[in-house]
Amino acid sequence: MFSRRGFLGTAALASASVVSGRVQAASIPEAPHMDKVVMQPPLHPISGPDYRPVVTLNGWSLPFRMNGDWKEFHLVAEPVVREFAEGMKVNLWGYNGQSPGPTIEAVEGDKVRIFVTNRLPEYTTVHWHGMIIPSGMDGVGGLNQPHIDPGKTFVYEFEMRKSGTFMYHPHSDEMVQMAMGMMGMVVVHPRDPNFRPVDRDFVFVMSTYRVDPGTYLPKVNEMTDFNMWTWNARVFPGIDPLPVRLGDKVRVRIGNLSMTNHPIHLHGHSFAVTCTDGGWIPESAQYPETTTDVPVGAVRVFDVLADNPGDWAFHCHKSHHTMNAMGHDMRNLIGVSRKDLAKAVGKLAPDAMVMGQAGMAMGNMEMPAPDNTLPMMSGTGQFGPIEMGGMFTVMKIREDLARDDYRDPGPYQFPKGTVAYEVGAPDAAPMRQPGSPPHKMKM
Repeated sequence: MFSRRGFLGTAALASASVVSGRVQAASIPEAPHMDKVVMQPPLHPISGPDYRPVVTLNGWSLPFRMNGDWKEFHLVAEPVVREFAEGMKVNLWGYNGQSPGPTIEAVEGDKVRIFVTNRLPEYTTVHWHGMIIPSGMDGVGGLNQPHIDPGKTFVYEFEMRKSGTFMYHPHSDEMVQMAMGMMGMVVVHPRDPNFRPVDRDFVFVMSTYRVDPGTYLPKVNEMTDFNMWTWNARVFPGIDPLPVRLGDKVRVRIGNLSMTNHPIHLHGHSFAVTCTDGGWIPESAQYPETTTDVPVGAVRVFDVLADNPGDWAFHCHKSHHTMNAMGHDMRNLIGVSRKDLAKAVGKLAPDAMVMGQAGMAMGNMEMPAPDNTLPMMSGTGQFGPIEMGGMFTVMKIREDLARDDYRDPGPYQFPKGTVAYEVGAPDAAPMRQPGSPPHKMKM
């Protein structure tokens, strides 16, 4: 954990693009590290313009120090171990102890200085995706700056010229470094606190990995056949819920640094997309949605009025993206005789389990699996197994939450008579209108 109180202070200015040597190193702010995998409390501003801070799903916001009129942050690029969900840990690369790295928060007009120390085995850079900054600060290695060699610290300095939601990631051996989890989010709040205010503000970034069962390292050369679909490098049931107070206006900021688009869907509500990484969408151009598609390398932000209490599914609507460790080359055996198939398969593999003849509902199945492997679908609710994995969580809307209470409120207590229920099957065929022949389908 980090101490914000010990981090705030003043220090000498460091203005060179590369920082080296004992004197320069003394001016570098400390680099907080995080060892928790659950959402940390919002980091409220203690000076300057007021704003509603964000909370990062399974993450945190990076503390800063003031140095004159500069906000100074320190990112450390390094190998990390990330728990995707209980029972599975993966060796990734990230920042300040986690992948993805901490969210960076600032205010429109702020002057920021971001130190980046490289503790990777190869060089790196940081690109500030979607932000309007000087060319020499854009972070494309070889084009805008030298690569940051292992053991070196570079500093980026620029003004936050516009508010919005942005991302950061390397442009240095990008295929490997992003496939290893090097990414994070940047939130720049409007200087005017009355500009489109909200009561709760969530942020996360989407990424995908190919981690074969029983292994600990992603296949960085994979381009299409991923098996771990993550929000902030977590999969259900490891993804934090979104606790929300009934009546809150809620903002959800979503970045996509995976290799495919994701149609993100919220149950029980309609919302409006209010911002992209290009800027705020005029209110006159917004329209109601229940699903918004987030393209590769893009940000989508939606605002929703939480006026319908309950536990509401929130997920990617590509079915395979709400599964873990799925093999995509499985044959469809629905309708095949289990008895005949078992006999044939048993001759070749006596310990094999024949399955799939009546669908693939797996909530009640318990099958052996290699160590460090998650089941395809996991998690349970008050009514039984929740057959989801990957990009899935729950927005939990409650009437009695305190303003800054982000703890999981537990299962929703459904009012009497509001839960779907079983009824008896009819005893006879339904009555037909006299003289009407049975309906026949034309072939």
